[in-house]
Amino acid sequence: MDSSSSSSAAGLGAVDPQLQHFIEVETQKQRFQQLVHQMTELCWEKCMDKPGPKLDSRAEACFVNCVERFIDTSQFILNRLEQTQKSKPVFSESLSD
Repeated sequence: MDSSSSSSAAGLGAVDPQLQHFIEVETQKQRFQQLVHQMTELCWEKCMDKPGPKLDSRAEACFVNCVERFIDTSQFILNRLEQTQKSKPVFSESLSD
């Protein structure tokens, strides 16, 4: 192996920051799309009795309430998970006690 190929091989371990940022953004987009899909499916099943040319006021109110509850519940779960992780001791620390 010559010096140019060995230096490029050594660089394979480093991730391009722009590529890493792009992947993070795309992953966030995917997660958001999954949440929207879950919310749409859940609220559609709950609120839509029979599809028609126009959304009636009862169904509209149901959709609004469903979306708000979905967001509230998702936020509650995220907050609870954060609290749980913060209160847990690090695994290696708990073994040393």
